[in-house]
Amino acid sequence: MPHRRAPLLPSLFSRLTLACGLAALVALPLAAEPRTWSGQVEALAGKSLSDPTALSVAAIPLNGPGLEQFVNADQPMNPGSIMKLVTTYAALEILGPTHSWDTRFYATGELEGNVLDGDLYVQFGGDPKLTIERLWATLRELRGMGIDTITGDLVLDGEVFRLPAGLPVFDDNGDNPHAPFLVEPSAYLANLNLLHFQVRADERGTQAWSTPDLGQVVIDNRVVATAESNCPARRQFQWQPISHADGRVTVRVTGELPRGCRTSTYLSLLPHRQYTAGLIRSLWQELGGTLAGTDRYEATPDNARLMMVSTSPDLVTTVRDINKWSSNVMARQLLLSLGAAHRQPDEEDDRVAGIRVIYEWLAAKGIDTAGMVIDNGAGLSRYERLTARQTGRILQHAWSSPFAADLMASLPLIAMDGTMGRRLRNTALEGEGRIKTGYLQDVRSIAGFTRDKSHTSWAIVGMVNHSPAWNGQALLDKVLYSLYYEPPVGTALSRAPVTGVRVQ
Repeated sequence: MPHRRAPLLPSLFSRLTLACGLAALVALPLAAEPRTWSGQVEALAGKSLSDPTALSVAAIPLNGPGLEQFVNADQPMNPGSIMKLVTTYAALEILGPTHSWDTRFYATGELEGNVLDGDLYVQFGGDPKLTIERLWATLRELRGMGIDTITGDLVLDGEVFRLPAGLPVFDDNGDNPHAPFLVEPSAYLANLNLLHFQVRADERGTQAWSTPDLGQVVIDNRVVATAESNCPARRQFQWQPISHADGRVTVRVTGELPRGCRTSTYLSLLPHRQYTAGLIRSLWQELGGTLAGTDRYEATPDNARLMMVSTSPDLVTTVRDINKWSSNVMARQLLLSLGAAHRQPDEEDDRVAGIRVIYEWLAAKGIDTAGMVIDNGAGLSRYERLTARQTGRILQHAWSSPFAADLMASLPLIAMDGTMGRRLRNTALEGEGRIKTGYLQDVRSIAGFTRDKSHTSWAIVGMVNHSPAWNGQALLDKVLYSLYYEPPVGTALSRAPVTGVRVQ
């Protein structure tokens, strides 16, 4: 990570206030100010959260001078999405960075001219990101082979995963059960199970459409076109899905849209099998093909002939997608892939098998897993638990891993991209750390790698479990900022000038 030298400001916590704009933290009496870095962090937690035990921190130097610092570090906390860091690091070492997923297309029956007089089978391999573009490219190759008519059925084979008990239900506190972050993993997962809806206004009025264009989803467009003006925010439009008894969904959209503007949203509206079958049929039709039969869901027979294979990008690419943008469904799909790849003869549930594989991998590294709870590997859970010390030790191992560069490159850069793109902007920390973030109701968290102003690299973990946690993000940003400007290094720490947090 490139180093940017910044002028030192006169006091640590006045610098923090200037950089983070956290005027909500009231000044601490100077006489009571703790004289250690961890003590100052605890004091900040007590003041901003009214409960110092609601913050857990581990800061571990990885090179250069530095003193390990721990605050409430052995208390199991809900980690939120920093749990993805554990799952993706485990996958890199267990599956390997070049691991990929295949989606195979088979045919039964006879080929005569441009007609397949039989069924088209799609055998899924658990690909976390089987995109609409890759499906289109594969079907386009089938069309290029001269096939345009399939007289039989479309058969989806989802035998790759075993989930006899289903998946744990996440009790979401929001008001949108169709939100992208709530999409569950599935053997039939394609295009993240999402529909992209758009509305545009011009001199003709408003036009609404969705990608992909599925016959099972109809748009009831009630958006009114108005005179040219500033384009409104997405939240000013209402998208109301209405389910019908036959499995179709009508999406009613209302609002006002100035001419020349467009608005959009992503929704997950259909069960995975129905969505993916509809997606394949839609793409085949767009390519000029005909698929006459119905949809079925069963295993591919032994006598089926392999026609095409769509291979995913490697695991490194998948891990980057997961961590940069905190994809829940892709992380959960990855956990299932770990379980399916290392399933033991007596195991029936790939989620449980994936959890076992990660625990065994951690134990082999000598990491104490007492109090750790892995539920789905994504952090979208009320039950998952990590301690800051456990997470810090995992990061220490990751730093020395042969795949350290692959994991680090997947983490958001401070103030530059991913979920850290808008945090700590206009500070000396820009580009100086790679941090995975976590966000749930009453949970805020960070975990990753950062550097201080003297070029020492640190593994940093911070978790806030507090109701409410609205200012937890600001507190964790202050932890990162303080670690950069006045890291705990040797005996100089106790002689460092002590300054207070002052409201500007």
